[in-house]
Amino acid sequence: MSDQRVPPGARQASQGSPGAFEVARGGAEAQTVHDLAGLLRQLRRREARQQGETRLTYRQLAAKTGWSRGIIGEYFAGNILPPPERFDALIRLLGATPSEQGMLATARDRVEELRRRPNRDPVPTGRPGGGTTSARFPVPRQLPPALPGFIGRISQLAQLDAASGACGDGGMAPVTVMTLSGTAGVGKTTLAVYWAHRVADRFPDGQFYVDLRGFDSTGSVMTPVEAVRGFLEALEVPPERIPTHLPAQVGLYRSLLAGRRMLVLLDNARDADHVRPLLVGNPSCVVLVTSRNRLAGLVAAEGARPIGVDLLSTAEAWQLLARRLGTDRLAVEPSAVDEIIERCARLPLALAVLAARGAANPAFPLTTLAAELREAPRPLDSLDGGDAGTDVQAVFSWSYRSLTPAAARLFRLFGCHSGPELGVAAAASLAGLPRDQVPRLLAELAHAHLVTEHASGRFGAHDLLRAYAAEQAERLEPAQERRAAIRRGLDHYLHTAHAAALLLQPGRDPVALAAAAPGVLPEEITDHPQALAWFTVEYPVLLAAVTHARRAGFDGHVWQLAWTLVDFLQRRGRWPDLAVAQRTALAGAVRAGDRHGQANAHRDLARVLSRLGQVDEAARNYRQALVISEGLGDHTGQARTHRAFGAMLDWLGRYAEALDHAQRALALYRAAGHLAGEASARNAVGWAHAQLGQYAPALAHCEQALALLRRTGDRHGEANTWDSVGFIHARLDDHHQAIRCYGRALALYRRIGDRYDEADTLSRMGESRHMAGDVAGATRTWRRAVGIFDDLGHPDGERVRDLLTRTASEPCPGSGR
Repeated sequence: MSDQRVPPGARQASQGSPGAFEVARGGAEAQTVHDLAGLLRQLRRREARQQGETRLTYRQLAAKTGWSRGIIGEYFAGNILPPPERFDALIRLLGATPSEQGMLATARDRVEELRRRPNRDPVPTGRPGGGTTSARFPVPRQLPPALPGFIGRISQLAQLDAASGACGDGGMAPVTVMTLSGTAGVGKTTLAVYWAHRVADRFPDGQFYVDLRGFDSTGSVMTPVEAVRGFLEALEVPPERIPTHLPAQVGLYRSLLAGRRMLVLLDNARDADHVRPLLVGNPSCVVLVTSRNRLAGLVAAEGARPIGVDLLSTAEAWQLLARRLGTDRLAVEPSAVDEIIERCARLPLALAVLAARGAANPAFPLTTLAAELREAPRPLDSLDGGDAGTDVQAVFSWSYRSLTPAAARLFRLFGCHSGPELGVAAAASLAGLPRDQVPRLLAELAHAHLVTEHASGRFGAHDLLRAYAAEQAERLEPAQERRAAIRRGLDHYLHTAHAAALLLQPGRDPVALAAAAPGVLPEEITDHPQALAWFTVEYPVLLAAVTHARRAGFDGHVWQLAWTLVDFLQRRGRWPDLAVAQRTALAGAVRAGDRHGQANAHRDLARVLSRLGQVDEAARNYRQALVISEGLGDHTGQARTHRAFGAMLDWLGRYAEALDHAQRALALYRAAGHLAGEASARNAVGWAHAQLGQYAPALAHCEQALALLRRTGDRHGEANTWDSVGFIHARLDDHHQAIRCYGRALALYRRIGDRYDEADTLSRMGESRHMAGDVAGATRTWRRAVGIFDDLGHPDGERVRDLLTRTASEPCPGSGR
């Protein structure tokens, strides 16, 4: 019907009257939803004219009512009869007079009465395709109750609205099948039911719901035959009219839904074949499927729109607990709440079980609940809600039991991995399998949402799933097999990281590693960019591996893994992480009685402690490293320690002592014929001379260092030395030459990814630009330095900020100030 046509039941009064609209006596002629929508459209046009608007848009009405633009459009199109309370609110918003409100309400009631009257001719609803609504057709309302106080899931709700066309916005075309998939206990059903209730008025012909029990604890999966028969019975099809065979049942089911507007919620599906017979061929119906599996077959063959359901955010987890336990109770013990959320891995089911326990015992401090989680012999022991549906371990088991034996073994071995994620090569090493067999197994685990592919080829699982995997490994894998898997995983990371570390810093001396265990497949890393990219992805795993090796008793792996991280973490300014790793490394080397490992750990721990300002403890560790290296007759170990100790003393302004340590390092390196070490030490000697104002020997040592570095290919050492040469020229007031040298250093630092030293050199380059009269260039350079220091969380940013502040307060050239 065109908006220009005056619908039955309405007539025009005098054209000049503002209230030139009235409903025919009693509204009895308004016999269809479409006719009633015509009256609403007239009100809308009249209200727009009275407001001086060209039109009153759905967006404006949505903003005033809080309803979606899509559902408002359905009301005005005559596709849906608004519920009474919405109808009353809408006509008031559209400016209906009190008498018009009464007559329109009567008209709406009349339409509702006619639609429900038995044994009448079908009343057209104005739906595309000419569907009809028969009064003999029952209206199923099968949705289970929605969870009170539902929170979060804003993104998923928006995706559901958009996919089903409920939002009324542009973009992708609406679909008739949507899937919600996610791991066990993540809240798929809760979300689906909440959304279904929210949009129920879009489906006036009813809502179907069935739990298909695809992962039921009893194994009693509901068959499509049972589900379709239940739907036919809900439509009051007499038993004698229900066909015997599934294809005929499906045909009848789809015929009865043709032309009607219904929502079908298929909960807990096992796979795509489980739900295909329950799909509807009617474009005015929407089918929503939930499953622990991805249901990729529905996406590929039926064009279903997939929507993933992930763990809650920390803020959403707080809201969930607040709804169950009260905001005031959480505010008293925020630290305990944070720990509960972390130990529950932000999994809604786990949080709900803990919240139920807290609600049942209001006198219990939340610290008590947190302590129960912390001290439980197994992490899942405290997450049993008292029945199979609320026992987190049992819920996980229903997904685990669906796996093939090979995938189940790989999942169990995830419990032997340090976490938080791993790639295909690491998974192959962990399981001792050929690499080409592993992608299929990982895909099976991801399909079942027992692992998540966070990025291409990167798989992880939340802490509770990893704890469940570890429990299954302990139950089913012999202790010898578990220990072998841990060793393979650690060997994979150690041998790969060792090769990558030597590519990052060619001047380092390699560590003597034991041979990798059978079945280990280290990754092939062949150049500096590849090494840098690998560490960028894997360093969280390597940090976790250091701790994992310590707990598992692989003490040699502990300090060696920590050794591989030194250069990368220093370049990224991640000193707190490096300090933890080196303390763990030292403890492991002491427990193993490995004196060489102890010397390395003392030295590397001292380097990071000096960066953190803990200079006294750093000095003690340097001295201990020197004592051990001297006792071992390790001249290069002593040289490295003198070199690092001197760098700390330089930072403290003790330049003469720094020069002494640098000269000792140079003598030891030269005696050992260690060219890379000699280059590094010559740079240190040159720097110390420059700090003491002795510029001629300073420049000579640095130039000799550059000549050696060109032979060794040590880019980091070359960058350090160009920075030193720039500093020397700056002290000689040759700032243009200093800027050129700093530029060469910066290019190398960026190439190797050393962000701290890049920022440090930028700060000095800014000073030279300022001294050369380029205030604007100095300001830009210092701002870049501050940005990097702030990204690293390093306090040196304040020093550079002071330079910016002082420069900003200087008189401008030519200002007369």
